[in-house]
Amino acid sequence: MIRTNCRPARRSLRPAGASFRLAPLLLAGAALSGAALAAPETVLAQAVLAQAATPAAPAPRAPATPRAPATPRAVAAPTAPAAAPRPTAPARPAAVPASAPAASVPATPFPAATGATDKAAAPGLDLPTAPVPEPIMVWTLADAKALLAVIDGIGAEGLAPADYKPAALRAAIAAGEGDALNEVASKSFAWLAEDLRDGRTPMSARVQWFAVDKDVDVNPTDAIMARALDSHDIAGTLAALAPTYPDYAVLKDALARTPRADAKTRALIRANMDRWRWFSRDLGEYYLMTNVPEFQLRLVRRDKIVRTYKTIVGKPGKTATPQLAEEVENVVFNPTWTVPQSIVVGEGLGAKYLNNPAKAKRDGYVVTTLPDGMVVVVQQPGPNNSLGMVKIDMPNPHAIYLHDTPARGLFNTVSRAYSHGCVRTERALELGMMLAMLKAGKTPEEVTAISQSGKYTKVPLTSPMPVYIGYFTMAKDINGQLITWPDIYQRDGAVLASFAQPRQPKTGQRTIDEKVEAIAAPGL
Repeated sequence: MIRTNCRPARRSLRPAGASFRLAPLLLAGAALSGAALAAPETVLAQAVLAQAATPAAPAPRAPATPRAPATPRAVAAPTAPAAAPRPTAPARPAAVPASAPAASVPATPFPAATGATDKAAAPGLDLPTAPVPEPIMVWTLADAKALLAVIDGIGAEGLAPADYKPAALRAAIAAGEGDALNEVASKSFAWLAEDLRDGRTPMSARVQWFAVDKDVDVNPTDAIMARALDSHDIAGTLAALAPTYPDYAVLKDALARTPRADAKTRALIRANMDRWRWFSRDLGEYYLMTNVPEFQLRLVRRDKIVRTYKTIVGKPGKTATPQLAEEVENVVFNPTWTVPQSIVVGEGLGAKYLNNPAKAKRDGYVVTTLPDGMVVVVQQPGPNNSLGMVKIDMPNPHAIYLHDTPARGLFNTVSRAYSHGCVRTERALELGMMLAMLKAGKTPEEVTAISQSGKYTKVPLTSPMPVYIGYFTMAKDINGQLITWPDIYQRDGAVLASFAQPRQPKTGQRTIDEKVEAIAAPGL
């Protein structure tokens, strides 16, 4: 069991109003705002917003793959119904200042799928519990030969041809069209499509993986197969399943250039290519992507980096930062921090402040005793607040979010795994202001006033901003160089070991079984 808790640093190592070394952005922002007295963070946020909103040609993408209706060619395995589309979030109310809250409380060539269920699904998410459908459809010899050619060359995508039974397919082709060819070709295609769409790594090897990939809902296996056979474009249909994020193409190129004798490097490249398949293919127009071992957060538009921010992530062990795919729903300026009970009780903070209310007030804490005797300690907004000046809230069962910190000097260290699970973010106030302008329609004057008010203020976003927390030990760094990072949480081993074993059939499981217990939900 992994226990996560955003227990932020409580000491300030750098003044909250520290200057930034980004003169070009400051000048650009000042020209945009026309407000000479705007806060530096506001000016920077405006500049980032302007850069993000600049019209640009979309990044090259593989052809779209909308779901197609099942065709009469299917002769077995019923198709699962399409998942209902997620409703559009309604517009949220304007920012509401509030007083600081008081508390926050294999035997055959094709083994059968096991049908495991999703035991760690996010609450309220309707996930399939049946095995991924693998229909049997009618194949011509020409289409089967095209599939065999794709399988023979699939090593370029970091997958192993042997996983998709080329010998069985070759023998079925030699025997001619008929039921045997239909069954073998359909199975080979389905397995390949599933691995290209969802990743080959079985869920049991994805340590702390809680990001639900929705690709199987919008692009199910039977629809992919029907589309390929109707168009007779087997190769093109399968190629369209590849991740669109540029790092995948960089890793693919690196795999092609790495000598086969360098088996260790090739294995690591393949593992990290597969990690991109774990995420949904379409990450969104705007999104935030953080790579835990890199200690960096990227603001991305159309798969191009707009801005980067250093991060501090969870310490290895029980407070390691999990892999997530969530959405920012609120930006909280001047947040409070509800002190975890492990500190209130375990470290005696509650008793200390109950015995000395004056000191609690001087230190910026409000102490409340609940009817059941539980003591709740809440740190009030201010420059020394453990969450800093802003919290970027993305509700999830793990109580993980992005936030500022008064201990900004830690961003100058190299290996920044210090937190209790949350992602402390450099220049978080700038990021929060930009999100409030981009996604909540706030003006520069409004976000400046809110941030400088000193009052707890939650700004709901009118449209969510996706946030992805990934774990890549080989990827492009923020300067575009392919880098290998230390495996700080020792998560590579399970993925590498799974690639050394025969492929496992897919099931309906969408996240790992491992449970995460959120010790507390700091801040509100």
